Amino acid sequence: MRILLTGGGTAGHINPALAMANYIREKEPETEVLFIGTEEGMEKTLVPKSGYDITFIQVHGFKRSLSPSNIKNIFDVLGSVRKTKKIIREFRPDIAIGTGGYVTGPVLYAAANMKIPTMVHESNAFPGVTVRLLSKKVDVVALAMEGAKQYVKSARRIEVTGNPLRPELFKTNRGEARKKLGLDERGVILIFGGSLGASYFNEKVVSWISGLDDLDKYQIIMSAGRNNQIGRALEQFKKCGIDLDKHKNIRVLEYIYDMAAAMNACDMIIGRSGSSVSEMTALKKPAVLVPSPNVAGNHQEYNGRAMEKAGAAKVILEKDLTEQTLGRAVSEIMDNKENYDRMARCAEAVGITDAADRLYKIVKELTAKRI
Repeated sequence: MRILLTGGGTAGHINPALAMANYIREKEPETEVLFIGTEEGMEKTLVPKSGYDITFIQVHGFKRSLSPSNIKNIFDVLGSVRKTKKIIREFRPDIAIGTGGYVTGPVLYAAANMKIPTMVHESNAFPGVTVRLLSKKVDVVALAMEGAKQYVKSARRIEVTGNPLRPELFKTNRGEARKKLGLDERGVILIFGGSLGASYFNEKVVSWISGLDDLDKYQIIMSAGRNNQIGRALEQFKKCGIDLDKHKNIRVLEYIYDMAAAMNACDMIIGRSGSSVSEMTALKKPAVLVPSPNVAGNHQEYNGRAMEKAGAAKVILEKDLTEQTLGRAVSEIMDNKENYDRMARCAEAVGITDAADRLYKIVKELTAKRI
């Protein structure tokens, strides 16, 4: 099987594509995969690092206001469609799959016009502009969340598949993960505001931790993020009079490299509400979600609200995030076993652990029709 994959800009678009490719390769090792991206997006490094070939087209997102750059972008899109058709003729894919980002538009548009089976996958509760536009054109729209259906009603076919997840998430359990990370049986809270960090988020989290009556009550693993975010967080702890050397139960890291172990080991999560909400629910972890306000289409709030409606999370908008609101939310989860168990059950009810297999079966169905 030959698969043309596209999706770009952020890891949230790229990782589902790579997870699909990995799963299909696992099922059918002879599968050939070619990725189409842009040289400006994270796919330029993430895709080759994962062992897949990538080729590039030139396409940019459109500005919402009137701008001369939009005229250039129109010509870039037309040029990208032509280049994609050339790539398709040379690679001869059995299917084209997109996972969002503006690069997905011209690629799947060209593939559909050339009668190649097409599928677009949306990892958020509110589909991006590209996915909404493509929904009428592609053969299948695959959704991570049930609530996204209402935004793609005109699609030919809709399938709720969930987000394909990293297999390492399911290769350990709570006990093994805690032993690996050197954690005891006290409650564990995992905190992350994104790989690059988030200043305001970190500031309020540190204020809450510093203000705890008992600093040894919880075990805390916090990813402060890069770009000197960790330096700022550590400095704030010092200003609050907290000596982390005396509180080994509070770990403040730049980045959590073994996220699979951290997520399995923790009891609850405080974090953003990007595509990671699929991992939280798959592992049955209650959460306090603080959606980033700086994302396209405000999709993180849609994700968070979907989790809150399902009973799996508590949402605090960043403008409402304080030491007090965060403290109350954490206490309602960690200090109330009945509430904690209910939220864990709700997370399990909406969590999808076999998304990669569901997507693989759709791929097999679509390619079988072409033979």
